[in-house]
Amino acid sequence: MEINTQKPFDFSELDQKLAGNCHWDDLHLMMYATDASVYRNRPKAVVYPKTDEDVATVLAWCAQRQISITPRAAGTSLAGQCVSDGVVLDVCRYLNQIIHFDAQQKTITVQPGVVRDDLNRYLKPHGLFFGPNTSTSSRSTLGGMVGNNSSGTTSIKFGVTRDKVLALSGYLGTGEFVTFCRPGFHSNGQIEVQKKGQHIKTSVFDLLSEATTRQNIIQQYPKPSIHRRNTGYALDLLAAQWEDHETQPADLDILPLICGSEGTLMISTALTLQLDELPPEHNALVVLQYSSMEECMLDVVTAMKHDLYTCELIDDVVLDCTAQNSLYAAYRFFVKDTPKAVLFCELRDVTLEGLSRQVDEFCLDLKNQNRAYAVQVLHGEDIDRAIKLRIAGLGLLGAMVGDKKAVACIEDTAVSLEDLPEFIQAFTAIMKSFDQKAVYYAHAGAGELHLRPILNLKEDQDKKDFRAITQAVSTLVKQYRGSLSGEHGDGIVRSEFIKEQIGEENYNRLVEIKKIFDPQGLLNPGKIIDPWPMDQRFRAAQTKNIEAINTKYDFSAQQGILRLSEQCNGSGDCRNSHEHHGMLCPSYQATKNERDTTRARANVLREVLSSGDTVMERWGSNALNEAFDLCVGCKACHNECPSKVDMATVKSELQHQRRKLGFSKKSDWFYGHNSLYYKYLFNIPSLLRRPLNSDFFAKVLKSFYNIAPKRSLPKFPENSFSQILGKVKKAKSGANHKPNEDRPCKGNKGQKVYLWIDEFSDYLEPEIAQDAHDLLVVLGYEVKCITGLNSARALLSKGFLDKAISIIDENLNYFEAHCQEGPVLGIEPSALFGVRDEYLRLASDQSLAEKWKSKAFIVEEFLAGEIRLGRITKELFTDQPLKLKLHLHCHQKSLGEVKDTFDLLNLPAGYRPTIIPSGCCGMAGSFGFENEHYQTSIAMAELHVLPAARRAGPETIIVANGTSCRHQIEDGAQRKALHPITVMRRALAETGF
Repeated sequence: MEINTQKPFDFSELDQKLAGNCHWDDLHLMMYATDASVYRNRPKAVVYPKTDEDVATVLAWCAQRQISITPRAAGTSLAGQCVSDGVVLDVCRYLNQIIHFDAQQKTITVQPGVVRDDLNRYLKPHGLFFGPNTSTSSRSTLGGMVGNNSSGTTSIKFGVTRDKVLALSGYLGTGEFVTFCRPGFHSNGQIEVQKKGQHIKTSVFDLLSEATTRQNIIQQYPKPSIHRRNTGYALDLLAAQWEDHETQPADLDILPLICGSEGTLMISTALTLQLDELPPEHNALVVLQYSSMEECMLDVVTAMKHDLYTCELIDDVVLDCTAQNSLYAAYRFFVKDTPKAVLFCELRDVTLEGLSRQVDEFCLDLKNQNRAYAVQVLHGEDIDRAIKLRIAGLGLLGAMVGDKKAVACIEDTAVSLEDLPEFIQAFTAIMKSFDQKAVYYAHAGAGELHLRPILNLKEDQDKKDFRAITQAVSTLVKQYRGSLSGEHGDGIVRSEFIKEQIGEENYNRLVEIKKIFDPQGLLNPGKIIDPWPMDQRFRAAQTKNIEAINTKYDFSAQQGILRLSEQCNGSGDCRNSHEHHGMLCPSYQATKNERDTTRARANVLREVLSSGDTVMERWGSNALNEAFDLCVGCKACHNECPSKVDMATVKSELQHQRRKLGFSKKSDWFYGHNSLYYKYLFNIPSLLRRPLNSDFFAKVLKSFYNIAPKRSLPKFPENSFSQILGKVKKAKSGANHKPNEDRPCKGNKGQKVYLWIDEFSDYLEPEIAQDAHDLLVVLGYEVKCITGLNSARALLSKGFLDKAISIIDENLNYFEAHCQEGPVLGIEPSALFGVRDEYLRLASDQSLAEKWKSKAFIVEEFLAGEIRLGRITKELFTDQPLKLKLHLHCHQKSLGEVKDTFDLLNLPAGYRPTIIPSGCCGMAGSFGFENEHYQTSIAMAELHVLPAARRAGPETIIVANGTSCRHQIEDGAQRKALHPITVMRRALAETGF
């Protein structure tokens, strides 16, 4: 049956059957148009099934119309498995429940959309876990792990996914519901074993019944000693079932075929998994560093003679990437000199004495080899930091700026451990013949290295090299009877080479297997069987001849906004759940919709900018606007995304460009400009301002600007901070405006600092500005207060970039003219951290922006630095006990250090601050006020911040340094949060200052 790839279809009937969960709009099709960093194809529709019956409905509907179906989970496959020109069946949104858990039998039955790390958090109290552990385990689903037969860092100890699957239920391509169980496994009742699947076993049995057939399979397939082998369907594992006894059709274990089949044989809806006991509590990580890759490879053989839990490698290319990443640079603490290769070897034991003995024996053995120039032993948090560096490898490689990328094509080779050193030498010779410096990282202890050439797939020669390198390495792998697909699957990139790897006879058997399970060829065509060409459908091709796109922000560091979007490699860090304790991506954490991930925004941005011919077709795209609707500008993608795909800045640019095209809301103008007019309000008598705080005025304002009715509005104080100081400003505007500056404050003479009183602190919360001023004075600093400088934060958040640039230039010029004798200190993080971010992209004078980037700090950051230098001590503060729960602003988490505020609040002897493991509070400036975003805003806050504030007893102080964060906490938890500066000022007051 020929699959229809061209004809358009009316999906409204299917949408009606699925209660609105079939989407064929531009937004969804663009979101799913790519897989990893290489391939692109736009699907016809995206479906989110809620039940098993929905899956059956989609299969039947598509079969009638000859439309292919690609089951998809998190979509972090590297080899093009998820690329589809039919219907994408996304199981993540709804099919993500735990069905049955049996702690005694150590088994669990789950739907395919359950995330691996979420599952393990559920299992931890029971002392159990699911062993296979991919680097993307924080978002990889169990269905996807079965589809790819995922392995990860722990496979040398706990095996691969295939080893853990006990039973599997789902649908064949014919629409038939079947269940397959491992022989001897008795169903727990949640998966009903059906006889209808028996004909599959019989057909497969007949295909393998001849002894010569089985012998040919075992001889041609990768060596059995390579436990990471996913080349084609696992016929070798089925053939091996005849070795010990005469096998009958009913005894045949079909599950190895399905694991690693990439959704080409069936669509699973329930999986029963064997669990492992948690590994021993005590662990140590031995880090070995080498001057050459060859020496490292030789030591892997020695290392694996010990009882290791992981044996991982990264090379100097990956290490160099970490040095350029603000988040991961801090994790390089163990790096000595300039290693060419680093080996991580983890040991565990039930006792510290046993662990110490293992570590001593291991280190002695490796030191006797005299290959590693540095051997270190890490414990505790240092292990987590080092492992995070290794896990970040894939995403960091994606952050390479420009058209040359570390391309996934031969990155999944696995060979027997004894062949590894020789294989690496031969591989290196191949790379040199193509003038390539390869990238080495991954699972050395399993004989698998992720080896990547650096190629520009927009250029014809590099396209040829892409194929030629893959062909050469495929031949090499076959020479060693290795596996070309170790754990990342065949997909598009390697399916062409399956025939070479296992022989034509065995390949024809794979074709028969496909027909048995999916006779119409509906399921994920082009992968494994009848493969799509590996050097077509390139994602890069769509952007090759696109002229530079003019932007207001400076994207030159990324070689333009289009190449910024191309940096996204689909690794899916933005799909981490809120339990992962990161910020990325807060809107996705609240909605669980793919459209709200950084990845989806990057995909849609690339699709729109590369397909539109006019400014209107690009920036006026409704799909692009929808994709960015729930971006709150938290800047987590600036920091936590390994590829640094900064969609927060893109949203500001998008709003600016759309406004130029006439797409504007009156509420945008209000939110963007209201802080500019605070000074005018405080020029009128306070008596006339009082009505602005009335319920009547709030009701009118909410109605006119579509503000959420349940949201409270900020109250205007009696006096601004400027008025408190007696510095009432004149209403001036334009370039000639000169902000006021008070005279040096009396107090202990010391270092001069310039306290920038931003618009929020000046006009809405002057008491915090007063606390900051007084705290600095009492601590002995000569304080000069700067008032009247608007930070431009509100303008930036709504894309009023022309006005923002004039304010940014004014601010930088003022700093340069008046603040040469000390640092500029800010109170509101969103205002101050703009100097380190947007100012660098927008300022007319880049040299000034670069200069003041390093001379501007939030007050807590500055004081924490002074504490570390010994200039401020705890003796100045109270020693009374006090509990504090701390939530910090997103921009500080992304552009600064959480530790600064924590260390400051930890200074008073009796203070016990704890950090709420929160992401964005959801308020995000105007976002939480907007009626259409109110529910999402609250949903974000309910993930961590509000529950933590409610749980805290009345004796605990809630601390938040963002004005929006404090507003959200007061609205949602009815708790008044204090700025950390206020807390420290009160700590001084209790000592008599």
